[in-house]
Amino acid sequence: MFDGKSVLITGGTGSFGHTFVPMTLAKYNPRRLVIYSRDEMKQWEMAKLYGDDPRVRFFIGDVRDKDRLARALDGIDFVVHAAATKIVPTAEYNPFECVKTNVIGAMNLIDACIDHEVKRVIALSTDKASSPANLYGATKLTSDKLFVAGNSYSGSHKTRFSVVRYGNVMGSRGSVIPFFLSIADKGELPITDVRMTRFMITLEQGVELVWHAFEDMVGGEIYVKKIPSMKVTDVALACAPNAKHEIVGIRPGEKLHEQMIGTEDAPYTYEHSEHFKILPAIHNWSNDPYRIKDGKKVPEGFTYCSDNNAEWMSIETLRAWITQNREKVGNI
Repeated sequence: MFDGKSVLITGGTGSFGHTFVPMTLAKYNPRRLVIYSRDEMKQWEMAKLYGDDPRVRFFIGDVRDKDRLARALDGIDFVVHAAATKIVPTAEYNPFECVKTNVIGAMNLIDACIDHEVKRVIALSTDKASSPANLYGATKLTSDKLFVAGNSYSGSHKTRFSVVRYGNVMGSRGSVIPFFLSIADKGELPITDVRMTRFMITLEQGVELVWHAFEDMVGGEIYVKKIPSMKVTDVALACAPNAKHEIVGIRPGEKLHEQMIGTEDAPYTYEHSEHFKILPAIHNWSNDPYRIKDGKKVPEGFTYCSDNNAEWMSIETLRAWITQNREKVGNI
């Protein structure tokens, strides 16, 4: 799919980019793989990992800067949009900055991709975009809508846009697993709410879902990976089995359970063997057989939430994953 092609990833120095780049280079042979981000130090550190590999390029720029995007997208065939302001409390206290990146940045990228005849674009979404309860989720829902509508906005151009949505990435920077591990020796872990549940996905699974979306997409689909859930108390037991739990309460904008498909999306959602696909409500695209393929429509009122999930990860499974990936936890 990417052999001989040029691929650009916005926010490419983040957790997703650090997994997407080596996996894509190993499976495919792209002509160029361009990491577009605004942090020169992160680019400098990442560049050391690839030595003189001529396929890997680095381009400093911000998705807020449409002119810079236009320059970066020259000759690009595929784009993965991973750039975002994504820490929930940060977004709550800095809403203007969050909107500039997550909404205005999305608009800039859509326009620039259409103007430069990019073939396909995948935007990374989040569970928080489904029935959002915080500003970050609201901006990502807006972003999702923008990318879906981009398929009709592109007019006679061939650019196509789709979205990939998944939940908590296991071991990623700023997430709960590295946090619990970092304070495990103190003998006490802060628990927001004993009822809280979260989806669990590895970055490798996220990359594979993006690959599948690129191959499968017609335009406007939102792909949701089927993944297991865990109670936050079980995550704590996997990280520090002997630690006591201190209940500290839910943070501003935080949800008790993660949701990736709400009841409002159910009429347009189809189930596949390893994922769900939410089709666009506009233009009657949700009834398009080319988008539905072999999917089966979900029941009326269907939701996909971390508390009503059919698949659950055990404490032993997470503990084994932590042992196997200890060096990467908190660094991905």
